[in-house]
Amino acid sequence: MAATAKKSKKPAKPEAKPKPKSRTRPSGKLISSKLSFKGRVFNVFTDTLEEPDGHRHIKDVIRHNGSVVMLAVDDRTNSDDPVIILERQYRHAAGQFLIELPAGSRNPNEPPLAAAKRELIEETGYRAKKWTILLRYFASPGFLGEWMQIYLARDLREGIATPELDEQIEILRMPLSEIMKLIDDGKIHDGKTVVGLCLYDRLRRQGRL
Repeated sequence: MAATAKKSKKPAKPEAKPKPKSRTRPSGKLISSKLSFKGRVFNVFTDTLEEPDGHRHIKDVIRHNGSVVMLAVDDRTNSDDPVIILERQYRHAAGQFLIELPAGSRNPNEPPLAAAKRELIEETGYRAKKWTILLRYFASPGFLGEWMQIYLARDLREGIATPELDEQIEILRMPLSEIMKLIDDGKIHDGKTVVGLCLYDRLRRQGRL
């Protein structure tokens, strides 16, 4: 009796790997938005949101035209340890004097770079020939819809400052090494100043500026 040939088994297909779950959380649906406060610098809206699971909740959101921060660098005397233009002023909300990078709000529909040039002249009197965008970030996205944009300003020329009446500003010229030591020692309490200077210092060390 002839032997029956065994049928060869087909190789098993590899098990399909489960698709990774998306880390992007579906956004809620805006049901309503009501202007609760209209101010000179910002407005507050009370928004009602509906989550994908049907849950509704209310958030108060501050809407702002956005701000610009100017990291003005004077390296004419010492390019290895350039001078940074800073401001010292009393901040009512913080209840203390703060050392900060110059900054200001954008006017409605004002291009960010135009706002940066305007604010640097108004607050410090300095003009810069070279401008570079360093960073664009949200200051406090939990409740504040404000973009802050940090510009590096170089090739400076002194001028006359024309601050607003409520701006009592003392202009400081401080070497980068000195201001970085103040940051390391926890003596600079303004967020945009810490963010801007730490980024600038790191990019300089990496040779990317």
